[in-house]
Amino acid sequence: MGLIKMTKYRTLILATIGFNFSFLIWFSFAPFTGPMAEEFGLSTAEIGILASSAIWMAPFGRMLTGWLSDKYGAPTIFAIVLAYVGVFSIGSAFAQDYSVFFVTRLIVATAGITFVIGIQHVAEWWEEENLGLAEGIYAGIGNAGAAGGALILPRVFPQSWSGPLFSTSWRAAFFYTGIVSIFLAIAYYLLGEAAKSEEKRQATKDNASFKEWLHTATRYGTVVLALGYIMTFGLELSMNGWLATYYREAFNQDNLVVASTFAATFSVAAGLLRPFGGYGSDLLMRKEMNILPWFKGRYREQWTFVSLCFVVITMFAMTLAGLSGVLMNAVIVGFLVGTGCAWAEGAIFAQVPSMFPNSSGAVAGVVGGIGTVGGIIYPLIYSAPWLANLHIGYSIVAASMIPFVLLTAWVFQPEIAAVANTAGFIGDSGSSTSSVPSDD
Repeated sequence: MGLIKMTKYRTLILATIGFNFSFLIWFSFAPFTGPMAEEFGLSTAEIGILASSAIWMAPFGRMLTGWLSDKYGAPTIFAIVLAYVGVFSIGSAFAQDYSVFFVTRLIVATAGITFVIGIQHVAEWWEEENLGLAEGIYAGIGNAGAAGGALILPRVFPQSWSGPLFSTSWRAAFFYTGIVSIFLAIAYYLLGEAAKSEEKRQATKDNASFKEWLHTATRYGTVVLALGYIMTFGLELSMNGWLATYYREAFNQDNLVVASTFAATFSVAAGLLRPFGGYGSDLLMRKEMNILPWFKGRYREQWTFVSLCFVVITMFAMTLAGLSGVLMNAVIVGFLVGTGCAWAEGAIFAQVPSMFPNSSGAVAGVVGGIGTVGGIIYPLIYSAPWLANLHIGYSIVAASMIPFVLLTAWVFQPEIAAVANTAGFIGDSGSSTSSVPSDD
């Protein structure tokens, strides 16, 4: 029992605040890549590696914490992550050697694993018919923490910063965000309750075995949703860490605040519009609306597929906008890419807890963990030295997404989608304790 009586709304607020700040501290380096590059002597390619490294720990970390949240409860796991992230963020503010700085920021970047903890926490409190919207609000407002970092941190800690502890703006930003993280860890532990009832908590805990995790991790539904998350959330991560550099370097925009503000428009779209993705999935399911005849009766799947296709199209358009040489064209299309990411991510995480209600943490960990791989790979493509220019990488990424979309189309066929939570690529296709009836 926490300090106050928790409800599903209070749980949603608590999880959203925790994740929003986690996203802010995760990408708190992005607005300061220029000053950090000057201090440590980094090239554009090395900045790309730094952006990529922010995601390196997320795949395994999300898989582990998703399972741990099912087993021990979200409040405990969320508090632990926020606490150590805060400590290492403070440590990074004092680092003078780049190797030490790199390692401490690598650990701070594990703040991103809190996503699956909050997904599990919200799923333990909300009913299935409104779960897409609730998860969309949580993840959408939470993801907007990256925009908050881009908009707020360079203004609170400007290049002219001269504070009591630091004369360098980015060092001050890392120190004070670390302090806030530790206070949030304490608040989450004291206020949070793991589930809406003891029965719900026990059902989830009973499914937190390695055998059950392996079963759910290899089901058709889990695999294609994870691939879809690579091309949406992985893409979002990569753009959050890269766009400020892209707008600065590709268009010779020297003003750090302006470049960060343009980059934040993507983060705002990818974050704040995510509830619409979850709501669209809920709406199609409740009203039994078919918008794609090929997937008749599979309502959540239809919305997810449309959203994934939109992401691919807008990524090709991103290259065209960049090649036009007009900065605002790239900013506008970047906003549309963020919109596509938001819709698809909301749709995917409306499906996850709906498909696996008693293993939502474990499956969210697999989908969310594998999804972050895009955030590791895509920045390396954007900044690859063999590219003719910095605009071409977006089309290369878009082309790499097409096989994922085709596999998703195969799994979303009605006869396959009906058993996608029990039939898998590995092992038997018998009924799992996590299975639920189809949408039909």
